[in-house]
Amino acid sequence: MDAYSGYNQIKMHKPDEEKTAFTTDQGLYCYTVMPFGLKNAGATYQRLVNKMFARQIGRNMEVYVDDMLTKSVTADRHADDLRETFDVLVKYGMKLNLVKCVFGVPSGRFLGYQVHQRGIEVNPEKIQALARMVSPKTLKDVQKLTGCLASLSRFIAKSTDRCLPFFKALKKGKGIEWNEDCEKAFQALKDYLGRAPLLSKPETAETLYMYLSVSEATTSSVLVRQEDGIQKPVYYTSKALLPAETRYSPAEKMALALITAARKLRPYFQAHRIRVYTNCPLKLILQKPEVSGRLTKWAIELSEFDVEYLPRTAIKAQAVADFIAEFTEPSIEVARMMVEQNKKIFKWQLRVDGSSNTHGSGAGVVLTTPEGDSIECALRFDFKATNNQAEYEALIAGLKISTVLGADEV
Repeated sequence: MDAYSGYNQIKMHKPDEEKTAFTTDQGLYCYTVMPFGLKNAGATYQRLVNKMFARQIGRNMEVYVDDMLTKSVTADRHADDLRETFDVLVKYGMKLNLVKCVFGVPSGRFLGYQVHQRGIEVNPEKIQALARMVSPKTLKDVQKLTGCLASLSRFIAKSTDRCLPFFKALKKGKGIEWNEDCEKAFQALKDYLGRAPLLSKPETAETLYMYLSVSEATTSSVLVRQEDGIQKPVYYTSKALLPAETRYSPAEKMALALITAARKLRPYFQAHRIRVYTNCPLKLILQKPEVSGRLTKWAIELSEFDVEYLPRTAIKAQAVADFIAEFTEPSIEVARMMVEQNKKIFKWQLRVDGSSNTHGSGAGVVLTTPEGDSIECALRFDFKATNNQAEYEALIAGLKISTVLGADEV
């Protein structure tokens, strides 16, 4: 449902009417109702509808400014839910724009998305507009394309990877160079959006799952929920790395992917427990982030959420499997496959070095995981030791760290 000139249905506070005055050739006029364009008009209207439908919001109704949606669990209940909504509208004297209202339908458009009982789909009009779009020839055409794709990014797995050729074309100067890579990416996006995944709506307080992926130039994530043993996507996020971020280690990129997702999907992280599946030892890295100040900052930021870190094993949903597999750098993908298929060959590696001098003794430990991530640790001993003793102490310390991390063989 849509309110008829919703802002104009709120009367202005009498002493404030003169503040909306404007001059015409017929004299000075002011608004007696709230006009469009005032800085706090949107917030004022939202407060009104929140107060009007306070008993219904979240139960059988959702309201965003002048867009109202009455929902029912069953068709038999729908008439009663509508009657409850109409009673509120009559009580407050709010009028509807019948041209934009639809009743008794299994699905409908809300806030630019197609919503129905199975989940959230891409707006068909946006898909059709993209399908009709010809290959961009000017800078404005590329900007129009990227703007359109930005509004659909939550439906696109690794959207930044898919759009990378377009961004590269824009960076080359004022003009564009639409090359073969751009054309392939453009056609691939059309094909993908023609079968874009259906996004599922999580239930209150249910546990959600997150998968992370990184490449040389991007980080991506997918938030999923589990229903009847099947994992269904809830939201996709993606980020293009800044030049400095491309030089991060793989572990830091993985942590960056998580913190980016947490910022983008903050309402989900606040309302749900999140289980993060990754082959990277993120928990260890974030709990002992002495090697990097930014990791300390990210660890503090994530500490307010209920996040659990688990090793990634089987992929239970095709959409998630596609997310993990697509657009991964070939070298990284080959290494990952080798690790998965040859876990007995790729073991934890421990390198130690101990030394002693007149000022004391110490040791250095470098532990490398099967995935290739390195964990470095420096030790200083409070007792006198020879070089050989320092070497042995370094080895013992390294083995203790390996045991804590769950290494079976080193």
